[in-house]
Amino acid sequence: MPTPPRSPRVPAATSRGVPPPQRGASGRPPRPPVRRKRPRWAMRAVTALSVVVLASAGIGHAVLSGLDSDITRVDAFKDMKNRPRAGDGMNVLLVGTDGRDRISEEQRQKYRLGGAPCHCTDTIMIVHISEDRERASVVSLPRDSYAETPDHTDRTTGEHHKGHPLKLNAAYAEGGPQLTIRTVENMTRVKIDHYLEVDFTSFMKTVDVLGGVKICTAEPLKDSHTGLDLPAGTHTLMGGQALQYVRARHLDGASDLSRMKRQQRFLAALIDRATSSGLLLNPLKFRDVTQAVLGSVRADKGFGTDEMLALGRAMRNFSPSSSEFTTVPIGQMGYAVKGVGSTLKWDPAESERIFDALREDEPLARPTPKPKGPAPVRVPVHPKQIRVQVENGTRTPGLGKRVDDALAATGFRTTKAPRNATDRAVERTVVAFDPRWDRSAKSLAAALPGSELRPVKGQGPTLKVVAGAGFEKVVKVKPADPPQESGTVVRGDEVVCGKQ
Repeated sequence: MPTPPRSPRVPAATSRGVPPPQRGASGRPPRPPVRRKRPRWAMRAVTALSVVVLASAGIGHAVLSGLDSDITRVDAFKDMKNRPRAGDGMNVLLVGTDGRDRISEEQRQKYRLGGAPCHCTDTIMIVHISEDRERASVVSLPRDSYAETPDHTDRTTGEHHKGHPLKLNAAYAEGGPQLTIRTVENMTRVKIDHYLEVDFTSFMKTVDVLGGVKICTAEPLKDSHTGLDLPAGTHTLMGGQALQYVRARHLDGASDLSRMKRQQRFLAALIDRATSSGLLLNPLKFRDVTQAVLGSVRADKGFGTDEMLALGRAMRNFSPSSSEFTTVPIGQMGYAVKGVGSTLKWDPAESERIFDALREDEPLARPTPKPKGPAPVRVPVHPKQIRVQVENGTRTPGLGKRVDDALAATGFRTTKAPRNATDRAVERTVVAFDPRWDRSAKSLAAALPGSELRPVKGQGPTLKVVAGAGFEKVVKVKPADPPQESGTVVRGDEVVCGKQ
């Protein structure tokens, strides 16, 4: 049976066990010691807070109880045998399907949703809520992952199949939620406690009722397939545009891995929006969101009113820093399988480390010592992508090598062959760059406090640093976007706008 989420323990107020008051010779209770009176405003505040908390819990339960019958239920765990052992915490398999039956014609055209659905999972994530309800770990499973199904019956044809290879997202088309869960459990050995399925409609409704979700991007995002067109900067995305953002796969060569990174970024922003807006404490907002969302999702039969309410209460103190995100480490891209096509094969050792952390209710990220000194400056381009030639613009011996070594230690791809500049009387350090590489130039200049940016048409992709007499130091920089590689773990507060 699925493990229900545990509610936070709240001591119940009770009068049992309290001895009767002592009385004096006159039969009257003794006069209590004189104490300072609590200000009336404090009493009123405490009373009001108590009423709000009680009302919030009562209305929340009433809302969920009313909607419980409207949630489409699926018997996701029927007759399952030989399942992995249960661990601490709660594991929810969250899948996003390409269902679009309730999308209006206007929305289909505006957000490029006119194609025929494949009736498969567009997004697959394991969401682990820790036993103490203080951490959420989200592991994205690429839809094109190489997978092998257990024996099953095709839900469309009724034909019995032995286990066979396929792409992970195709398991849903053959055997629905049950086969998807069984396949995921076989691959990860992580026991799934609950199943939650979201389609295009419920996704857009969630975003709209929250008033939009803030997303920032260091570079323009344009995808002709979904119609996404975002200039660089910060944007508040409403439902339809948010759907374009998380579905886009044709922005760069990383395809699905890039898309999963944006999905994780969006989920972190969604958590930030829900917690910062007071959603989990405001009964009216709580009601609006639950009415918009729960009526258009599918969930397992065990994920009922009490479980949802207990989970919501437990997560009231959540923030983006309480969440962590990663993608299953990939060992081989483009793994060809006959009859299936090109798949992604997981790295066995690294992926096992991730799933072992879920089973043992441990954080996904390896513990690392806290870095000394000031935090790195956030920059739009990763230093390892920037080629740099260093020149000494002074008469100080060895200055060029000192700057070259410092930039290399920070991650920049220096030539490791510094040379003397033509002008040896440079006062202020100069970063010379071709205008086509202006974002790289800004990233390099951030590592050289007080430097001057100087555009030079036709210089090419290699940036030039002319160290001046005013050079003091190189500061550490860090890309604004987390690394693209699968297996990298990031916290929610590392990818939320304005908190990077």
